Amino acid sequence: MKKLMILGAGIYQVPLIKKAKEMGLYTIVVSIEGNYPGFAYADKVYYVDTTDKEEIRRISQEEEISGICTTGTDVAVPSIGYVCDSLDLPGVSEKGALCASDKDLMKERFIQHGVNTARYRVVSSADDIERAMDELEVPLIFKAVDSSGSRGIVKVSGKSRKEIDQAVDIVKKVTKKNYFIIEEFIEGEEFGAQALIYKGKVQFVMPHGDYVFVGDTGVPIGHYVPYDMPEDILEQAYFQTVKSAEALGLDNCALNVDFILRDGKVYVLEIGARAGATCLPEMISIYYGIDFYKMIIQTALGEKIETISSGTVKAANACRLVMAEKTGTITRIQMPDVCNPHLKDISLDYKIGDQVRKFHIGPDRIGQVITSGDTLEDAVELLDKVYGKIEIDIE
Repeated sequence: MKKLMILGAGIYQVPLIKKAKEMGLYTIVVSIEGNYPGFAYADKVYYVDTTDKEEIRRISQEEEISGICTTGTDVAVPSIGYVCDSLDLPGVSEKGALCASDKDLMKERFIQHGVNTARYRVVSSADDIERAMDELEVPLIFKAVDSSGSRGIVKVSGKSRKEIDQAVDIVKKVTKKNYFIIEEFIEGEEFGAQALIYKGKVQFVMPHGDYVFVGDTGVPIGHYVPYDMPEDILEQAYFQTVKSAEALGLDNCALNVDFILRDGKVYVLEIGARAGATCLPEMISIYYGIDFYKMIIQTALGEKIETISSGTVKAANACRLVMAEKTGTITRIQMPDVCNPHLKDISLDYKIGDQVRKFHIGPDRIGQVITSGDTLEDAVELLDKVYGKIEIDIE
């Protein structure tokens, strides 16, 4: 029996663990201790920080794993690359993983390889910040280079000392580095894309629209496909995805891309060497009629993957996270009684009596709703209908 190591045991890794089990694989889940739901589905658990690459390599070698992967998180990706290189496993390389997980390295490679991206500066001192503020145009984004899930990312609209100091404090609370980046905020239409690159070939690029929660910065709380844009914009998104993967040396992994469209030009904000969170693997599966979690696992094992033909009939779908409006304890849950084949998923991560947090970033989610439809309008209409009937009391 082949052994697959999965880094992370949170809500976004659960479907990946379940799929591996369904495929007859022996699942080894690695995560720090905590109330993480993925532990319950694993064949074996190691309570190790997913950033501890040396310990993860030791365990991988001892267990004689056949592959290693994750989904929905950036922080574990460098460890995956390190293990793949050390044990000659299929999967992303350490160099590619590091470039995709450190926003400084990422931006540097983008600039070197001509990827369309925002101007930026690396800062580590008050003098650096002052120079960056002089050289770049506001609004700006202060961004930790080693975070994911919208943590440590703050929009700064002006040059007031108070606003700058507050942004720096937020970033420093998140980052483990002694530096971060400041980049120009490109005013435009934000959208994303999911992709998979396998043996040097990008298998597909699926642009998607985003529903965004506005806090310190925009946080995706849902998505929809297809993304209705002119053909030349979609072609730019495909080209910039391929170019970004080449710039970072990415191969044998899922890709999670953030774009901004301004004045007819597509800019790359970031690219991750893993699938996106917020229901995106499920949306890919519905859209193309495939099993994307299975493809992620097959890619990690170096096995033949399902191909997507140009004639594939694509299914419109949409999703939204269920969010708590305040921090507290769930005292009542009323879920809608909807019998509709286009309601693909309605689920909660918590039950009555559980503590939840007021929504601020992606991991604060308390559930999700996914719908499909003959048209995008049908999918969104059903999504709004179902979502509006969910009642959750928090005290």
